[in-house]
Amino acid sequence: MATSLICRETQSRVSSTLNRDAKQFGKKYMFDSNEETCWNSDQGENQWVALEFPKNVKMSELKVQFQGGFSGRTCRLEGCVGGGEFTALSQFYPEDNNSLQISFVLLFRICHNDHMEYSFPIQEVPAVSRLKIVFEDSSDFFGRIVVYSLDILGERAS
Repeated sequence: MATSLICRETQSRVSSTLNRDAKQFGKKYMFDSNEETCWNSDQGENQWVALEFPKNVKMSELKVQFQGGFSGRTCRLEGCVGGGEFTALSQFYPEDNNSLQISFVLLFRICHNDHMEYSFPIQEVPAVSRLKIVFEDSSDFFGRIVVYSLDILGERAS
């Protein structure tokens, strides 16, 4: 069964933070389960979030919740094992809205707790120790990305 792969030992990095104000818009807010807080990137192309796991993982789902108007339109999932170079694993195309979006092999929509959840297809990903989500294109004219929630589900590889 897939469980969250993000734990205390998972290290995260981001491309930028709005006005370098990590206290108000820092990366930690993507993982705090608080609907009032978020990571807000600064402007520019190819914003990204990188995660380094304590052990190799086999990802099966990606969950992301953007602020509508500040979503990634064209996104690339990259991965690597150890200190190797990141390689492209999959492209995905989330919706530009405020809903929780979940990756699945098949594209469909489900309703959960009176909130619409959207899903997008993603290719099967090999076991990796590091993942990087690159937001190649933003719905914001200035290239900013706002993420309220991010989670990676799957299994720890043996």
